[in-house]
Amino acid sequence: MGILDVMIPKAQEQNKIIVLPEGQDPRVIAAAVKAAQAGVASPIVLGTPDEIAAAEAEAGVTLASADVQVINYTTSSLLPELAKALYEKRKAKGLTEEEALNTLKTKRLYFGGIMVALDMAQGLVAGSISSTGDMLRSAFHCVGTAPGIKLASSCFIMDLKEPTASGNSTLIFSDCAVNPNPTAEQLVDIAQATAGSYRNLIGETPRIAFLSFSTNGSAKHELVDKVSSAAAMAKTRFEEIGIDAVVDGEMQADAALVPSVGASKNKNGDIKGDANVLVFPDLQAANIGYKLVQRLAGADALGPVLQGLAKPVNDLSRGCSADDIFGTIVITALQS
Repeated sequence: MGILDVMIPKAQEQNKIIVLPEGQDPRVIAAAVKAAQAGVASPIVLGTPDEIAAAEAEAGVTLASADVQVINYTTSSLLPELAKALYEKRKAKGLTEEEALNTLKTKRLYFGGIMVALDMAQGLVAGSISSTGDMLRSAFHCVGTAPGIKLASSCFIMDLKEPTASGNSTLIFSDCAVNPNPTAEQLVDIAQATAGSYRNLIGETPRIAFLSFSTNGSAKHELVDKVSSAAAMAKTRFEEIGIDAVVDGEMQADAALVPSVGASKNKNGDIKGDANVLVFPDLQAANIGYKLVQRLAGADALGPVLQGLAKPVNDLSRGCSADDIFGTIVITALQS
C-alpha cells in the first residue's frame, strides 16, 4: 500500500474545501470530479461558463455529475468582499481598491488565494497552467507565511519501493524546489515547516537530519559550518516553541539512514541511521537527491508540496496528470 492510499481515508474524514482556480484545464475538471466522488475534498472550481464547458467536453465528464461547485471569478458576488480583503493586505504596497478588484477579475490565483485567506476554502491547488513564480507570488500576497517562519519552502514525500534499513517506508526531503541557496537561518525555517509537513501528512514524530558531506565535525569547511549552525539553531528553536521532533546534524546521508553507519559515525548523536526527514543544504543537492532516489530506487515522489505558508497552497507541474492533481488535493486537505 502506497502512502497516498494511507492518506486518502484521513482526507475523507476531514472533507476540506479545496479551491482549484484553473477550471479551463480538463485535467483539473477530471481531478475535481474524482476528488468529489471519492469524498477526499469538496472542490470549488474557478472558471467562466465557456471555459468550464470546453474543459468538461475535453475531459469527458461534468462537474455537475459530482455536485462540484463552480464560481465564475469574473462576475462572482464574492468580488466586493474578496477585493476588500486583498486591498487591506496590499494597501501598504500601494494597491488601490480599484486595482484590487481588477486583480481578482483577471487573476484567478488571487481570487482563490483570498478565498483561502478568508477560510472560504481550506486550501488551493494550481499550477497545471500557471507558472511556479505566479503561484508563489499570489500565495505570498494573499496568504503569507506561517507565524514564526519568514520564507516558504517545499518538500517531496518519498514513497520508497523498499524501506530504509531502520524500517521507514516514507521519507520527506526538503527543500527540493524553491530556495536555491538558503542561509543557516533559512534552513531552520525549512526544517520547522518540514516538521509540520511530516506530522500532518505522515502522522508520526519527525526525526530530522541536516545533511552535509561531514558528520559531527569530521570535515572542516564553511559549507559544513552553515549546516551545523542550522542544526544547532533548529534544536534551540524547537525546544523554545515546543515542536515535538528529533533534530541532529550536520551529518552525512549514510549516517542519517543506515543504523550501523550512524552508530559508528554519530555514536553520541540523537539520530543514528533512523532519520525520516532529510534537510538538504541547498537546492542543487536536494533536487539531485530526490531525483536519484526516484529514478534509481523506484521511489514515488509526491510533490513538490509547498510549506511554511499560513494556509495550504500547492503548486503543480505543468506536465501533471489528473491523477497527480487528485493526489495533490489529498495532500492539501491533510495540510489544512
